[in-house]
Amino acid sequence: MFSFLHTQPLGINIVAGVVGIAFLIAAADQAVKRLIGLATYFDLSTTFMGMTVVSLATSIPEITAHLTASAGILRGTMDPKIASAIVLGANIGSDVVQQTLILGMVVFFAGTLYFRRYFLWKSMLPMIGTTVMCIILGWDRHYSRWDGLILFGTFIVYTYYLYRDERKHYQKEEPAEAAGKEEDVPKTGREALIWGLYAMAAMVVTIISADMVLRVTEGIVQSTGVSGSLIGVMTLGIASALPELSTAISGIGNKEHGISLGTLIGSNITNPLVAIGGGALVSGYWVPGPLVRWDLPWETGTGLILWGILWLTKGRLNRAGAIYLMVLYFVYVGMRFAFFAVD
Repeated sequence: MFSFLHTQPLGINIVAGVVGIAFLIAAADQAVKRLIGLATYFDLSTTFMGMTVVSLATSIPEITAHLTASAGILRGTMDPKIASAIVLGANIGSDVVQQTLILGMVVFFAGTLYFRRYFLWKSMLPMIGTTVMCIILGWDRHYSRWDGLILFGTFIVYTYYLYRDERKHYQKEEPAEAAGKEEDVPKTGREALIWGLYAMAAMVVTIISADMVLRVTEGIVQSTGVSGSLIGVMTLGIASALPELSTAISGIGNKEHGISLGTLIGSNITNPLVAIGGGALVSGYWVPGPLVRWDLPWETGTGLILWGILWLTKGRLNRAGAIYLMVLYFVYVGMRFAFFAVD
């Protein structure tokens, strides 16, 4: 749709990319708000909403970018290596941003967050496990359709487990508590249908914006020679994580820590399993070396360190821990740029 951008000057491509990212974020934000309201309408707890519905919704930029890239690879309209590097870099970069910088910001604003021991086992260990899976499956520098099936199938099984657990332990919450304000929740079946259609329209805009951003980024990679995965990690990864940031901050503001934690941890499970898994299932991906040698191992190590800290502090994370997480992100970026800039 936006293939003509390849022939445009670099300055026009950069402006078009910024515009595309702005539309991507705005459309994803609208889709997220509607889907949160729908989840509340159907009596789902805030933690379950964060781990499933909201994490899926806030991962719309990553998911649509992967499906758009995979469609371009299949049609032969996008370079398989460049497209793979961009979307994988953006996906994994988004996860690292959420796990360090964004989680640190959320904890810093909240003052202190508490993670239940049960949450550490049910949510954080699976988050670390999905990253390890991505390292193992991508070590041969390729995500095949079989690898995609393994990742996507794991998400289905895990979601079913969460749903069974939700139905077993669920206690009904007031809509105002679950979504912030009463007007944030549809009140009738007709309103729920309208909200669903609105969310679908926002997702269509997200897909179109993702296609535009991918085309622009591909053009920049081809014209400058900059690593596709590096651009994905440094720019698109941060932009893709903005829906999670806004949702998590909103949850803290409304004293719904469950939805904040569930969204950030759940998105780190959804991104690799659904976005990478779904995209690989469609077209397969070439895997840049820095992703399996640095990005994914760093994400795994950060997750293990965070899990260990929370276990030793009985689930308590304060501002000192928040600063530590934010520093970890800047160390990661500096090392990535200095030693792993070439795919």
